[in-house]
Amino acid sequence: MEHLGHPRPRPPLENRQVAPPVAAVSQPPSRLPTPWRDRPGRKPSEPPSRLPIQNSDSKKNSPQFATIRVNARFPFPPSKKEILQFLQFLSNSPRVNSQPLGIFDSGVGGLTVVKAVRDLLPHESIVYLGDTARLPYGSKSPETIRQFAEEDVRFLISRGVKAIVVACNTASAHALSALQANHDLPIIGVIEPGVDAALADPACQRVGIIATRGTIRSHAYQHALALRRPDLLILEQPAPLLAPLIEENWLDHPATIAALQTYLQPLLDRGMDTLLLACTHYPLLVPTLRKLLGPDIRLVDSATTCAQHLQQHLASLDLLAPAGNTPSFDLFLTDLSEQFELLAARFLNSPPLQATRVELS
Repeated sequence: MEHLGHPRPRPPLENRQVAPPVAAVSQPPSRLPTPWRDRPGRKPSEPPSRLPIQNSDSKKNSPQFATIRVNARFPFPPSKKEILQFLQFLSNSPRVNSQPLGIFDSGVGGLTVVKAVRDLLPHESIVYLGDTARLPYGSKSPETIRQFAEEDVRFLISRGVKAIVVACNTASAHALSALQANHDLPIIGVIEPGVDAALADPACQRVGIIATRGTIRSHAYQHALALRRPDLLILEQPAPLLAPLIEENWLDHPATIAALQTYLQPLLDRGMDTLLLACTHYPLLVPTLRKLLGPDIRLVDSATTCAQHLQQHLASLDLLAPAGNTPSFDLFLTDLSEQFELLAARFLNSPPLQATRVELS
């Protein structure tokens, strides 16, 4: 008979049942989170189950490592698909749905997208970044454009946005795929929505494109259209003078009309039936274009089509703001001037706005 307070005799060591060891990870996963990858003291050959911990008690201040267990049901690190599924799971929370949308452009032209989004999604809060200190993007190299766009996205993420719109045709053409690969929140551009809208009419046979030189040179619209409709005749025309004329508010000025006639005549001579406005400045020219082209030429502007695509994308992820949400609008520019604030008010058809200057790095 055992006495109370005395444990049972322990079996010999060789007869004890030992839990099987956790399988060691022989190689680090192909995708490691940047913060972990960049920590000091980690050797490339070390498995991901060992995280570096700085030992402050050691005289040599050498790194030690603590072993963590990785749940097999949730691989480390999570994939982009798993993160999007998790965001969709969280989207039922009003806190997530009420987060702002992030929109950026090289200047203030992207505010036409902001206006279209506000008209279509009045309950959404918006954070807008105009990189006015480094405009225009169209004259920069693709590598520089990708660098600038990455810095723009990082700033918007720091403001807690739930999705990002690249409201710049040049940045959409050169940087969108890299941005989507580098970040795990929804990021959309303006090219695919414009292409979808242009091809929505089955009667469309000859599409004209006017844009900045950088967008035309990227062949992004031409490639997207040709993939969807190989039989389509695609006519392209760089129009570098239009954006400066729009920013001067010369929307129906004789100089603007003369420039439009010069740019559009070669497209009309080749039988254009649809005109794709592949610059976010150009929606402000729609009234003038309708007078010049008449009712037979269909106009497709990137601002309206992008807002419609954004609405569908947010709805598919259950990320639309609730109906009772009180929207806000924050305007950030990398270079402040009275001219840009007046332009912003004109593009949004609103009273004068107060912008905040930010520095990107």
